[in-house]
Amino acid sequence: MEVKDAIKGRRSVRKYKRTQISGLVMEELLDSMRLSPSSSNEQRWSIIVVTDAELRDKLVSASGNQKFVGECSAYLVGVIDRGDDFRTIDLAIALDHLTLRAVEMGLGTCWIGDFDPDEVSKILGIPKDKEVPICMTLGYPALSPGARKRKKLSELFHSDRWDNPWK
Repeated sequence: MEVKDAIKGRRSVRKYKRTQISGLVMEELLDSMRLSPSSSNEQRWSIIVVTDAELRDKLVSASGNQKFVGECSAYLVGVIDRGDDFRTIDLAIALDHLTLRAVEMGLGTCWIGDFDPDEVSKILGIPKDKEVPICMTLGYPALSPGARKRKKLSELFHSDRWDNPWK
């Protein structure tokens, strides 16, 4: 699969098969994150890979009561030190690498923005000097949503100046 096909094929999956991800597949996915670029190549982020069903069930209520959090194969919880914006950006880049590799390997993901970071931290024993800026579900899709409508290039991009839309 070419990268452009993974980009076009990536969807936010909210319905998963209850299938465990093999250790080898998980290693491949995590390695795609490890290889992502980061500010000064410091890789100042961590991921808690939650595969325990009981823990994932506890995380449902801390994640906006989104039931698919408990149904996915793994819930990825991004952890950074408090107070450094580049860490959040680096974490997002790493997770995006994973989303594309997941498509290539037949898995799906969904970014989770509706969650209580303090409750997630409490459930997973994350220290107070750390924060959780983002979470993500990962698993084998039970349903693959269709492509959503996207804006035109001219609505998103400008050429040289703000008042000159991309043509």
